[in-house]
Amino acid sequence: MSFEKLIEDKIQEAIESGEFDNLPGKGKPLDLEAYFATPADLRLGYSVLKSAGCVPEEVALQKEIAQLKEDLSQCADEQKCRAISKEIESRSLKLSLLMDINRRRRGEKAQIEP
Repeated sequence: MSFEKLIEDKIQEAIESGEFDNLPGKGKPLDLEAYFATPADLRLGYSVLKSAGCVPEEVALQKEIAQLKEDLSQCADEQKCRAISKEIESRSLKLSLLMDINRRRRGEKAQIEP
């Protein structure tokens, strides 16, 4: 039995057993805009990192800031609200600095490449 046939059989078994029935986005078209916007030489690396659950520090910071803002909106204790606000400011500053560094690096790389 060929490798391709084995794979086809496994996929068919999974379909028949309903393993693909509740996948997120079922029946919706794939959004590949971000995929094709990523430079071809980086796609595989980004895909591996994404599959492993690794995200850039900037993305992690954005998620943390969003969570802190949600916490702040539900906070009733004034002292705790100030602490959360201070943490939001700190993480926002760090995010801004990281974004600026990345912007500068991209600018330097563009100037170096012919």
